[in-house]
Amino acid sequence: MEKQKWKDLSPLQIGKYSEYIAKMEFILYGFDVYSPELDDKGIDFIVRKVDSSYFDIQVKAVRDFNYIYFQKSKFQIRENLYAFILIYRKELKPSMYLIPSNIWNKPNKLFVSRDYKGKKSIPEFGINLSEMNLPKLDEFIFEKTIENFLK
Repeated sequence: MEKQKWKDLSPLQIGKYSEYIAKMEFILYGFDVYSPELDDKGIDFIVRKVDSSYFDIQVKAVRDFNYIYFQKSKFQIRENLYAFILIYRKELKPSMYLIPSNIWNKPNKLFVSRDYKGKKSIPEFGINLSEMNLPKLDEFIFEKTIENFLK
């Protein structure tokens, strides 16, 4: 049987697959991983270090350079909230990034904050992914960012 390609997976399939990848990455670094019974708060899972510090993780997966967003009502900036981003390009292993939510305290061209006052859209934090913006994500590559958790 031939292996599926990223482009052939449904949004639900790639989302669930990405959550499992993210969980396994944390486990490989020695974290305990806990999944909430309900996903109504925008938290996909919680990781805990041995010293009892814990972090809430929201996973988002995109193909190529699509816009990523988090509803502000479910993604409230705080020290222990992180976005785990997976970018699928061609048939390569996805690029993985771990981004602290407090990055949106100072929005810029990459990390945007949109309130949509007077409009139907719900307020959101977003990431403007593009070929040009990709190097700006380098400091958040998972293998680099996880080191801060381990200190």
